[in-house]
Amino acid sequence: MTSQAYLPPGLPIPVPERNGLSAPFWEGLREGVLKVQRNPRTGVHQWPAQWIAYDDHGFDLEWVAVEPRGRIHSFTRVWHPVHPALKEACPYIVVVVELPHADGVRMLGNLLGDPRQEVSIGAPVEAVFEHHPDAEPPYSLLQWQRLDSLAPRAR
Repeated sequence: MTSQAYLPPGLPIPVPERNGLSAPFWEGLREGVLKVQRNPRTGVHQWPAQWIAYDDHGFDLEWVAVEPRGRIHSFTRVWHPVHPALKEACPYIVVVVELPHADGVRMLGNLLGDPRQEVSIGAPVEAVFEHHPDAEPPYSLLQWQRLDSLAPRAR
């Protein structure tokens, strides 16, 4: 876990949808726990959150903690800011992480470390929970770091 902010200030605060669908995910991040939905009848995990199970169309999904480790499925190095607050943050790396222990669900996130680091498909990564307790409302972000090199920082 980390309390150091990786992202610059000025970005909108992520909050659950008004209908609360993703609230357990965001609450889990604040507790340092990665949660995804699972169908209790079949045991199949799913992400992103939905009101209905992908596999059998049931409505009684549960939120479960999953191991906060995975492998890089895909990535992109972002050179052009998508928000004015990111003007000085480029380049940065966005990864799609596959969680093999959770039926291969895939999640997006930033890859911490040197933005010019070499990135390999299949590289092992672990979650880093970036906490913002002083924000209103308080929130946490899910970031990723490489396990093979612990993402060396740029000098």
